[in-house]
Amino acid sequence: MLLQQILNGLTVGGVYALIALGYTMVYGILQIINFAHGEIYMIGAYFGIIFIASVGSNLSVSILLPTMFIFAMFFTACYGFTIEKIGYQPLRKAPRLSLLITALGVSIFLQNYVMLTQGARDKVFPHTISENINSSLAHFFSNILPQKYVVHNNLRILNAQISFIQLLIILTSIILMILLNLLITRTRTGKAMRATAQDLKMASLVGIDTDKIISTTFIIGSALAAAAGIMVAIYYGRIHYFIGYIAGIKAFTAAVLGGIGNIYGAMLGGLVLGLVESLSSGYISCEYKDVYAFIILILILIFRPQGLLGKRKGEY
Repeated sequence: MLLQQILNGLTVGGVYALIALGYTMVYGILQIINFAHGEIYMIGAYFGIIFIASVGSNLSVSILLPTMFIFAMFFTACYGFTIEKIGYQPLRKAPRLSLLITALGVSIFLQNYVMLTQGARDKVFPHTISENINSSLAHFFSNILPQKYVVHNNLRILNAQISFIQLLIILTSIILMILLNLLITRTRTGKAMRATAQDLKMASLVGIDTDKIISTTFIIGSALAAAAGIMVAIYYGRIHYFIGYIAGIKAFTAAVLGGIGNIYGAMLGGLVLGLVESLSSGYISCEYKDVYAFIILILILIFRPQGLLGKRKGEY
């Protein structure tokens, strides 16, 4: 039972971590909370379903999955880029309260935009395609793992079972977080992002195109949120225009829990939040699973406002 809840928590936590990365990256550079980021995640999920509706089941799973991810991540990144250019760049020198209000306004606008263009009813990810994905992954892993570990299209780990879609979510989240870490630590763009986060004005004085770096940050964060949205659509099989609100609040909690502005903190915070939510649902009550995130947020703000990996900043 415990292992089963841990596996479920890692599945949800990986999604929270990917969304939280967008919050923490933007805050690290601009010192603002992009409350519209939850809606970006929601739009990514819709693009995944739009892609499936366009191509149907004509493609094999090995082509369908990466193509769907690329499609949704690309167009969602375009949304993130546009939002930054239209909504945030003109207000970059304005008081932070103006940016906060703008972020809330963009969030409400995107919710209503999707509701009007896609309808207020839930959108369903085709069950047959989810089953094909799970079956194809089961067939792949059954060729590389002993048969006793593959039971009824699920992976058996000790006394727990995990679907291959859950395994896909966990592995994809880990891979994307590793790629982001490599981008930030091993590339010139990553070095420029770290310099801009440390001191935006000084970075521009030494020749870094800070406008480009800020736009790149929004693009990367939006693409990661889109990947999370697609995986949620596949896993739960149903989305609606309001899913970005709760997921955004939880991802923001994960970012604060790990240390807002800290990349590794966002990853850790997402996983910890997912585990806490899963274990609490399994051992206490699943009816209040959305409450646990807010309890954690209150506790972390009271006892460790800098987060698990954040550093306390002095007044100046």
